[in-house]
Order: sequence, then C-alpha cells, then structure tokens
Amino acid sequence: METQELYRGRLIDHLHLVVADLGAAKRFYGAVLDVLGVPLGGEAEDYFWADELFVSTADSAAATGKLTGRHHLAFQAANREMVEAFHKAGIAAGGSDNGAPGLRPYHPGYYAAFVLDPAGNNIEAVYHGEAERSADAVKISF
Repeated sequence: METQELYRGRLIDHLHLVVADLGAAKRFYGAVLDVLGVPLGGEAEDYFWADELFVSTADSAAATGKLTGRHHLAFQAANREMVEAFHKAGIAAGGSDNGAPGLRPYHPGYYAAFVLDPAGNNIEAVYHGEAERSADAVKISF
C-alpha cells in the first residue's frame, strides 16, 4: 500500500534513519506504529516509510552509505493505554526497555515510555494529558 499525503506547517518535515538491519527495524517500527494507529506508507527492498519517518539501509540510493547515529524520536499517543501498548509492542518486536510507562517531570501530565529500537535509537511514545485544544494546535500550560 502506498500512502502519500503532504502536511504543511510542521516543525519537522521528515526524519531519515539509516540502519544496518532493515528487517529488524521494520518489525520494530511496524509493531509500535501499529499500536499508535500509523500505517506503513510504502516499502522497497532497501527502505520503508510511515508518515514522515523514512528508514533505509546504508546502500539505499536515499542514504550516503553511512549509518545514522543514535537519535531520540518521540511519537504522540492519544492516551496512557496507547503509551503502554507502544512499550509492550516495542519490546516484543525486538526493542529493549529504556523507561517503563509512567509520569515524567517534564510538565504536568507528561506520561511516556521509552524503548531502544534494534539500532539503538531512543524511541518514545508520549501522552501529554488533557490539554486545552484550539483549531490549530494543542496548548499546554506549565
């Protein structure tokens, strides 16, 4: 399935991770994105993508022949249960625990979990709690 939608006005347009084991990455991201309600958008022999996340091998035409370093990437979750499902799915799909689901001190209501993906990237799912919503964005008061 190929999904193509253009989103304007985002801070990050896209993120490209270059990994040594594409199969392990696809199993991991397929599992955690599934529980977050984000489908894979497309794939080929040397890459796959979902929304604005692009993951490839080092020998892909999209890469420069080098693996990316360690990154921290946080996905938004719709609720605490989704954060917990993300953590469980990430570990079951080859990730390792880097912070069990729970409240964090970053701001009131910040509920998150952290999993290291098979390439060592720190992947987070975060639910920001109840917030005041406007038509354009979510506003959180600190």
